This record gives sequence, structure tokens and C-alpha cells, in this order.
Amino acid sequence: QDQLVESGGGLVQAGDSLRLACVGSGPAFTISAMGWFRQAPGKEREFVATINWKSTSVSYADSVRGRFTVSRDNAKQIMYLQMINVKPEDTATYYCAARDSALTSLDPTQYNFWGQGTQVTVSS
Repeated sequence: QDQLVESGGGLVQAGDSLRLACVGSGPAFTISAMGWFRQAPGKEREFVATINWKSTSVSYADSVRGRFTVSRDNAKQIMYLQMINVKPEDTATYYCAARDSALTSLDPTQYNFWGQGTQVTVSS
């Protein structure tokens, strides 16, 4: 059974760093493009970053480019989101997702598998 589990969230101060991890199980992780999305209270889920299977193609939302870095270790079936210089507006529940395609996508509807989310709260 395909499963994604996020970890690493927490309460941090503005300017701090944080690393989220997404551990995958099942065959979906090994061939999939993956992504990070986030959802703040009262807002729609939004794209954060995406990475393809070979890590040769990555994309970021404008709001996080230069501060967040997505990476993956396929041997360990883990995807990371390194966050630096976090801001209060980064506060949200962060979700990892995988899709049945090797191609990256910014559209959350293109992803088939989702984790349960991890909360990131940034205080000012």
C-alpha cells in the first residue's frame, strides 16, 4: 500500500530554519514526481515545490524561491523540504504528495497520493 508520512514541523521564530521530511512506502514513490503543498487556515491548498524522480527538474512557488530547497533520496524513499529564513506567512500545514508520473506538476489535482500533513507555525 502506498503511504506518505511527513515529519519535522513545529513552532519556530521568523528567520529560523526547519527541515521537513516525507517518508514514502510502496512502489509509487520510486517512479513518481513528488511535491510539497501547504494550506493555511481559511485558504486553499497551494503549491510550494516539486521535484522529479531523478531530481533533474525542480520548481518552486515564487513566495519560497531562494528560501526553500526540495530534495529527495530515492534509495531511502525520503523527500525533504529545507526551509531557511522562514516567515510568519509560511505558517501552514505542509503536505507531501506523489503522482503517477515522472513529470513534475504545480497542480495539486495531478497528485494521487498524499500524506497527513505536518504543522509549521512561524512566530514573528
